[in-house]
Amino acid sequence: MAKITLSNLAHSYQKNPETENDYALKTLNHVWEDGAAYALLGPSGCGKTTLLNIISGLLKPSKGQVLFNEQDVTEKKTAERNIAQVFQFPVVYDTMTVYENLAFPLKNRNLKPAYIESRVHEIARIIDAEDILTKKAKELTADIKQKISLGRGLVREDVNAILFDEPLTVIDPHMKWQLRTQLKALHQNLGHTMIYVTHDQTEALTFADKVVVMSMGVVVQIGTPEELFEKPQHTFVGYFIGSPGMNILNADVVGNKAIIGNHEIILNNGYKNLQGKLELGIRPEYVRLTDNPDDLPITINRVEDVGHYKIVRATHQGQDINIILKEETGISENMRYVSFDKARTNIYTDDWLVTP
Repeated sequence: MAKITLSNLAHSYQKNPETENDYALKTLNHVWEDGAAYALLGPSGCGKTTLLNIISGLLKPSKGQVLFNEQDVTEKKTAERNIAQVFQFPVVYDTMTVYENLAFPLKNRNLKPAYIESRVHEIARIIDAEDILTKKAKELTADIKQKISLGRGLVREDVNAILFDEPLTVIDPHMKWQLRTQLKALHQNLGHTMIYVTHDQTEALTFADKVVVMSMGVVVQIGTPEELFEKPQHTFVGYFIGSPGMNILNADVVGNKAIIGNHEIILNNGYKNLQGKLELGIRPEYVRLTDNPDDLPITINRVEDVGHYKIVRATHQGQDINIILKEETGISENMRYVSFDKARTNIYTDDWLVTP
C-alpha cells in the first residue's frame, strides 16, 4: 500500500502550453491517504482518466511530481510502480482458464503454489467465479470476462495501489450492484489504496471513502459523500451530485437576505460585500411546497411520480425549481409557493461556496 502525493501536478496534450486553458489537467496538489478508497468522478473529458494514467505511469505529466510513500516515481514506468490496474474493457488471456488468468500475476512473481491456490480461490469466491475456474476465458461473455479482469487486479496483496478505470461499463446492472458491494467489502478487509474512475455518481458514492469531483480539468471538491451532498463547494458539485441535482438560482444577496426576482428570502446568516455572479443553492430535498403567500411563488409545470417519491418541476420567473416530495404527499390547488430549509441553503459567488 502507498500514500500517493500529487505535487504541483498538471498536464497538457499540447507541446508548448502557454496558459492555464491549454492544460487538460489544471495544477493539482493532493495527498491520497495510504489505504483509503477514492473515486474520481466527473463527466467525459473532465480529466479524470488523464489523472489516473499519470498516477499509473502510462502518462508523464507536463509538470509536477507523483510520489509513492515520499519516493518520486514521476519518471518510473508502470511496472516499476508496483500497481494493479483494471481497465474499462476486459483484458484477459482467452487461451487460459479462469483459474490460470487469476493465478498469472502470482506465478509471475514465483510465489508458492499453496499460496497461489489459496489466493485464487479467495478472489474467485469474492467475484462469484468459483464454478467457472476450469472454463477457458474465450467461452465467457464480456461482462464475465470483466469480472475476471477485476479479480486479476485484486489478486495481488503486495501492490502499492489498485487503479480502476470505469471497470463496470460492460457489466449488466444487477452484477454492477453486486461487484460494487464486493469491492467495498474487499477494500474494508484488505485495506489497499484504491482509486476508482467513473462518471456514475452512484458507483462513486457507494464505493469511495472520499470522492474527487472534477470539471474541465479542475478538482472542484474532495469530500465524503455526505459533504458533497450537504455542502457542495462549487455549483458543479451541487448540480452533478443528486438526482435531480441542486437548484441553482440567480440571486442578489444583501446581509441576511437573498433576493430572487422581486422576492426576498431570509437566510440563517449574513453576508458582506459580495461581488461577482451570485447564486443561491438548495437541494430539491430541502424545498417545501406550501400554500403561504409570504413564501416564494412558483408555477408548477408537471409532477413526476417515480415510485417512492415525487418530483415537482416548477419555475419562478423563468428559473427552474425542482422539489422532491414523499410519495404520499398531496398537492392542493393552493400549493403554489415554496420555502427553503434555511440551514441547508448555500450562497455562491462565481460558482464557489461563500462562507457567511
